[in-house]
Amino acid sequence: MAQGTVQVTHTGTSRWRRRTGEYASLAAALEAAADGDVLTVAPGTYRENLVVQRAVTLRGPEGSPGSVRIAPVDGVPLTVRASAVVQDLHVEGQDAAAPALLVEEGAPELTDVRIVTRSAAGIEVRGGARPTVRRCTVDNPAGIGIAVLDGGGGVFEECEVVAAGQAGIAVRGGGHPRLERCRVHHASGSGLTATGENSALEAVGCEVYEVRGSGVQVTGRATAHLTDCDVHRTTADGVTLDTDAVLTLADCRIHDIPENAVDLRSRSVLTLTRTTVRQFGRNGLSVWDPGTRVDANQCEIFDSTGDYPAVWVSDGATAVLDSCRVHDVPDALFVLDRGSRADVVDSDLSQVRNTAVSVSDGATAQLDDCRIRDAATGAWFRDHGSGGTLNNCTVDGTQTGVIVTKGADPTIERCTVDSPAEAGFYVSAGGRGTFLNCRVRGSAGYGFHVIDGCRTTLRKCRTERCARGGYEFADGGPDAASGAGPDVEDCTSDESAGLRQPLPAPEPAVQTAQQSPGLLGAIPGQRTTEQEPLIAAAEAEKPSRTSKAVLGELDALVGLDSVKREVRALTDMIEVGRRRQQAGLKAASVKRHLVFTGSPGTGKTTVARLYGEILASLGVLEKGHLVEVSRVDLVGEHIGSTAIRTQEAFDRARGGVLFIDEAYALSPEDSGRDFGKEAIDTLVKLMEDHRDAVVVIVAGYTAEMERFLSVNPGVASRFSRTITFSDYGPEELLRIVEQQSEEHEYRLGPGLSEALLKYFTAIPKGPAFGNGRTARQTFEAMVERHASRVAQLEEPSTDDLTLLYTEDLPEPM
Repeated sequence: MAQGTVQVTHTGTSRWRRRTGEYASLAAALEAAADGDVLTVAPGTYRENLVVQRAVTLRGPEGSPGSVRIAPVDGVPLTVRASAVVQDLHVEGQDAAAPALLVEEGAPELTDVRIVTRSAAGIEVRGGARPTVRRCTVDNPAGIGIAVLDGGGGVFEECEVVAAGQAGIAVRGGGHPRLERCRVHHASGSGLTATGENSALEAVGCEVYEVRGSGVQVTGRATAHLTDCDVHRTTADGVTLDTDAVLTLADCRIHDIPENAVDLRSRSVLTLTRTTVRQFGRNGLSVWDPGTRVDANQCEIFDSTGDYPAVWVSDGATAVLDSCRVHDVPDALFVLDRGSRADVVDSDLSQVRNTAVSVSDGATAQLDDCRIRDAATGAWFRDHGSGGTLNNCTVDGTQTGVIVTKGADPTIERCTVDSPAEAGFYVSAGGRGTFLNCRVRGSAGYGFHVIDGCRTTLRKCRTERCARGGYEFADGGPDAASGAGPDVEDCTSDESAGLRQPLPAPEPAVQTAQQSPGLLGAIPGQRTTEQEPLIAAAEAEKPSRTSKAVLGELDALVGLDSVKREVRALTDMIEVGRRRQQAGLKAASVKRHLVFTGSPGTGKTTVARLYGEILASLGVLEKGHLVEVSRVDLVGEHIGSTAIRTQEAFDRARGGVLFIDEAYALSPEDSGRDFGKEAIDTLVKLMEDHRDAVVVIVAGYTAEMERFLSVNPGVASRFSRTITFSDYGPEELLRIVEQQSEEHEYRLGPGLSEALLKYFTAIPKGPAFGNGRTARQTFEAMVERHASRVAQLEEPSTDDLTLLYTEDLPEPM
């Protein structure tokens, strides 16, 4: 049939006219139209389920956008199965099990279509369909904004998802769309998500923001390429990669993220080029697991809003930074765990409040031609097996340039440290290290400071204008092994006597390695499900509850029967003492400071928070808030700073509870010249001077805390009682999982409770056992496995979305 024009008009008798024929519905007119025909639809609301099966043009009247509404009561309002043109329509759907606009075949053009719906998806593309979608908007608060499934593709230009009850744009089952200048916002799931092998997503000039989830999520062997895109204002991570995902970010901007800006794990690979990452609450880049890798070139990571390292590499992952800038962050680069590696080339690390580069737990870092400026510590190789190379780097404006402690053995070659406040290079506690052709200039302390008989190698090093001396090699003491101490060759100094051996030095101006167990136990950003910033800011004042209400919350906690009895007994004594005073009677003096002992994850922090609230409800404390600190928050890196830090922490806790986790780290067994004693002395004095202003709770493993109290009788005398937190049994761990399920609206399927009991019984209960944390991690792992399973279902039921089964249990730890 030759191309013709079909004019479709809405009449008072609801009849349709095509040339000389009359039709009872728009569907009938579509059935009668031939390829190439144009159907212009008059304004009105059409309660029909339309199917376009020919290459026609279906459009609303010019100059009246939104005047044609396709709004059936159920089913798919508009299905396209041909290379048709659809424009200027308003589509409404009400079927939660069906999409509002379904494209199944052909290469149609959809232009200026507005979809306002409560459907499974606003637009769904599947099979061999390759649509071109221009200037379309989707408002679907009940489901996915745009879904591209089962090999579907197409191009979306200048489209906008203004609301979505799930993901904004979801790609799975081998879908592979291209997005150009699109916007996704106000989604209740991820902004963009691609999952499954052969699924691919390409986005150019797009923006994702205001989403209640990750901005971009790529999982399960999917790939994605984002160019010139913005991701910001999410509630979860900015970008998440998991399970062999591959993502390329070029000229992108990720910012205003409360969690990790980018988090990847499980063999995922990320390539960043000319991308900026800023204003993130946790890590800028968080890289986990063997085989996981980040390659960043000409990128900038800066302006952290939290207390965590900008770049975190752990569990055997690899990160490469080439020509990058990291600045205005608490810590720049943390590499930890054997097999983890960071390679940094021609990059700048500056304005770092703590440590620019930290290497621990057997990890490796290699820095070539890098510049470190304005940091407390330039690089710190912390412990045995940790090492790497610093080659041709400059370190300027630090407290200490490079620290090597506790068996770490890096190679530092052709590096220069300018103007350190304490020392250029500092080695202690069995640290080793090889220093070749290194320079220290203008140190306010020593150039090279090697103590404890460390077997460090120095070759052709040079110091200039060092206030306390170019080289200080303190003895290891009478117990030092024969031949211990540095191996020095061809080293020079601008002092007239050349390399000199000064008198025994005063206390070292940086931390000694004996404290590193405590430090590493509280590295900022180290991941647990209970991760919090190192120094919790005092909580805003809340309406106070009665002690009865708070004790009710305590009683609702799983297990902890003996702890509950202890806290109740203490509370009763305080309450009766208060009433005796009101009656004019003498009241027994009750010491309110406590010692909490037990394994991690047994609820010590939670009980401390409730204890503070109870004391506030009884009028014993003014606020009752909790300030949680550890050794790294109290002990400074140079002389005099420890007392200041401890005083600041105490002041933040004024009117509430100061909770010191792993308190035994303040008094290590091999303390030597450790500054932890200064923190203890300061704390004891503050507790005496301000006994009514702050309640102090010290916590840690049972054996370690017993040693801590035995070697510090001044501290032990300040505490009224020790409360022991026992490990959770399998039944209690199961109850925690049940609580988590109820809270997150999941249900345990048949047989899962019994399987969980067996699972928790079989888990090793060694030092790594996390108690309640293990239960929560198990629940999170089940939810992840459930999501991977349910994501493959085309139309999941409510049971599918809520029931967890035994197959969702992770492998035993």
